[in-house]
Amino acid sequence: MKWIGSLAIMLSLAAKGLPQDAYQKSRSDMVKYQIENRGVSDEATLAAMRKVERHLFVPDSYRGQAYSDGPLPIGYGQTISQPYIVACMTELCEPKAGFKVLEIGTGSGYQAAVLAEIVDEVYTIEIVKALGEQARARLKKLGYGNVHVRIGDGYYGWEEQGPYDAIIVTAAAEYIPPPLVKQLKAGGRMVIPVGSPFLVQTLMLVEKVGGRTKTKSLFPVRFVPFTRSGN
Repeated sequence: MKWIGSLAIMLSLAAKGLPQDAYQKSRSDMVKYQIENRGVSDEATLAAMRKVERHLFVPDSYRGQAYSDGPLPIGYGQTISQPYIVACMTELCEPKAGFKVLEIGTGSGYQAAVLAEIVDEVYTIEIVKALGEQARARLKKLGYGNVHVRIGDGYYGWEEQGPYDAIIVTAAAEYIPPPLVKQLKAGGRMVIPVGSPFLVQTLMLVEKVGGRTKTKSLFPVRFVPFTRSGN
């Protein structure tokens, strides 16, 4: 019987000291009810959201809420974004194998991990040193060798590694930073929240098409402010 076989596998794993993924159903439900039901349909994005263990990217005290429908604090005044927003921003970038993606605002490393499940290389910048170091160690421990973390001011991007097929900004800027637009490939896409700090902002899609830059307002969002050096 199937249940006997499953029990044998579980007992075998326990005997070897291998942990069970107690959160797998929570992730599946998160994707089905919070993400697919809201219109996200890109299969690569959905698969990445099912796979990446969000509970490993939040403080221990919040693990029980890791798959809830909302952002969570990660320290230093920063948050891990709502799962739907992570999935939506990922899908909007239209990520593919072979892509090189820049992320501004590493935070806990969760968005970078989701991207890394799909694209070849992720370059991510975090201005808060402690968060950047924690994310780097976490991503390395989880085997994300294709994620590269830099600690610094994300306004200027990571020019020497560009241009990028896509750019995701996970903090609200008062305007779209010109250096990031410059580092976007022809045909590339950038997703960025734009607006005043601590107020409702607008998620913007920036595209380079035929030598021109096009911007499109998508929907209201709320992000922590884009922090600059010296702020």
